Amino acid sequence: MESKITALAITLNEEENVKQYVESLSFADEIIFVDSYSTDKTVEIAKSLGVTVIQREFDNFSNQRNFAISQAKNDWIVFFDLDEIVTPKLKTEIQTVTGSASDFVAYYAKRNFHFMGKHIKYGGWQSDKAIRVFNKKYCQYNGNLVHEVVAANGKVGYLKERVNHYSYKSFDNYNNKLNLYSKLQAETLYLKNKRPNAYHFFIRPKYRFFWQYIYRLGFLDGKEGFMLAYVHAFSVFKRYLQLWMMYRKLE
Repeated sequence: MESKITALAITLNEEENVKQYVESLSFADEIIFVDSYSTDKTVEIAKSLGVTVIQREFDNFSNQRNFAISQAKNDWIVFFDLDEIVTPKLKTEIQTVTGSASDFVAYYAKRNFHFMGKHIKYGGWQSDKAIRVFNKKYCQYNGNLVHEVVAANGKVGYLKERVNHYSYKSFDNYNNKLNLYSKLQAETLYLKNKRPNAYHFFIRPKYRFFWQYIYRLGFLDGKEGFMLAYVHAFSVFKRYLQLWMMYRKLE
């Protein structure tokens, strides 16, 4: 017996992804976007495709996602990002697991990460996964301002099929995403009264680069692997720079 499914997404200026995203989730009984006041045609395109669009000022990722969950009519939720594409095989698997009688309240989806047109297989991306299918009666996002994850009160399973993750639009766009993540991580540390020191500025970024490029074999992805390790290491530096600026009341 098939369960009714709500597909949720949080959006901001995603006009180039909306059509493909909605088509890949056409099996859902309702699709809801919580939009942070996009200035492109995201809302217009979504509405033309039958998506329910609710606009809400962005404060942080957990709040935005939990608000979206509160708008869903159905218990079973699929919550993919606009740059993640559900394949036909994954669609079938989602319909199977949500329609079956089991003890699982949520499911991890493994992700195939694509960067600058290349499928990235190393640098930590080989184990990239996130809970993307869950029953809202037992799950919500954990409150992190960024890198929010689903907290599940019950058993969590794994989907066999992978979702394709196309995070890269342009280098500037990817770097801007990392800047936003750094800012929100700095705010989290500030709320915890953490103060940056020389270790955070000089050691942590180098460790991030080494971990990603050497220990997790990012060098096997060629120049793309190097670029990813470099920008992620710099985003660690940026996190502590922004935290330092918060303590000094600087913009």
